[in-house]
Amino acid sequence: MRKSAIIGLITIALCVGFLVSLNADTNTYSTFSEAAKDPKEFHVMGYWEKEKGMHYDALKDANRFEFFMKDEKGKVNKVVYAGTKPQDFERSEKLVLIGKMNDDTFYASKILMKCPSKYNNDLVEVKQDGTVQNQDGTEIKQDGKVEKYN
Repeated sequence: MRKSAIIGLITIALCVGFLVSLNADTNTYSTFSEAAKDPKEFHVMGYWEKEKGMHYDALKDANRFEFFMKDEKGKVNKVVYAGTKPQDFERSEKLVLIGKMNDDTFYASKILMKCPSKYNNDLVEVKQDGTVQNQDGTEIKQDGKVEKYN
């Protein structure tokens, strides 16, 4: 074989290997059942179970927000988020939680909310310090008002 043919085959093999490795590392949405089987971090999409309510007491522990979520398969689990309650949480249409399952509780490190909007249906990210960002990284300004919900 010629030297250029060997270099071409090696280059093609490296490109194919690179593409396969990219595909193997992509995150897809999981369910609570899948997250319970593995201790790694998962992305779980679902809906807030409004009937079961939520618990957030800023005076007692401002960095603990608890609620129940139903995943896309219909399984309902308790969720604990180590951060402040996201602004407009009650208005969100859909939630994407990033975190790990421990026993029957999902511990979220991030909450992405899909909020209803007449013009923009993008997900927003709520960080543990309470700041809210669009998916493009721009920060959403908050008014700083604290409301108590029962």
